[in-house]
Amino acid sequence: MRIVFMGTPSFAVPSLEALLAAGHEIAAVVTQPDRPKGRKKVMTPPPVKEAALLRGLAVYQPEKLRGSDTVQAIAELAPDLIVTAAYGQILPKAVLEIPRLGCINVHGSLLPKYRGGAPIQRSIINGESVTGVTIMYMAEGLDTGDMISRVEIPINDEDNSGTIFEKLSASGAELLMATLPALEAGTVQAEKQNEAEATYAPNLTRDDERIDWAKPARAIFNQVRGLSPMAGAFTLLGGEPFKVWGCAPQAKDSDYAPGTVVAADDKGIVVQTGEGSLVLHVIQPAGKKAMPVAEWLKGTKLAPGTQLGGEQA
Repeated sequence: MRIVFMGTPSFAVPSLEALLAAGHEIAAVVTQPDRPKGRKKVMTPPPVKEAALLRGLAVYQPEKLRGSDTVQAIAELAPDLIVTAAYGQILPKAVLEIPRLGCINVHGSLLPKYRGGAPIQRSIINGESVTGVTIMYMAEGLDTGDMISRVEIPINDEDNSGTIFEKLSASGAELLMATLPALEAGTVQAEKQNEAEATYAPNLTRDDERIDWAKPARAIFNQVRGLSPMAGAFTLLGGEPFKVWGCAPQAKDSDYAPGTVVAADDKGIVVQTGEGSLVLHVIQPAGKKAMPVAEWLKGTKLAPGTQLGGEQA
């Protein structure tokens, strides 16, 4: 098939590579513009662009797809199909109407749950035990199109957003390749989404990253996993940001108020929460790299009774 591929992060790269390996013609790749990255704000291409250029593919990077010259360019390419995977923009009607076989999306959740831009992170933050990939027809709404196929993936306590990202990325590529023959043959039996079961996964904000120690230890544990290894969950220590990258919940409570350090040694920093306590294992103090608690405590004393949290300095 002649395909226009639209995607941005590394999640989408295996799907692009699977299409190429199967012999499909990628007429062009559409991705987000290069963005400044890191402390030095170096302009960095998205992973899909890097993968496309390595393979000599034409790349378009409109800031906004709607109303851009890229829409006309896609139309002139006359693709049979448009495949999207974490592209980052809703496709306008003018694009949806171009390919004869329609537009399909490789979405990182079990629709209709977790529509939106952060389904992987929010499924872990919310304590889900299973997630998956849904391949769906694109529609003008936010992930509202009819579902074509799906696969389930368990979420274990050892998982974080990074590991689930990789699992869904690989599973999404496999599911895409398994779905294309029926799509090309016209034998797909798509299923409408149940709007009553729809939930949303909006992009994460700074508030989503802040730890609320009044919550149960298990909820904070899920928050830390859901934000790792990307943004990271944070609290405050001495008025400065203090990130938590690795931790474990335990049922044991203390007489301390939530957010108070109960103990700190080579085994971890024990912090009282609203229900149970959380043992911090990997942390990142302000201005430093992430490190095991034991390494940090070699040059720092953290006395029981120290309060974490409070207002941002």
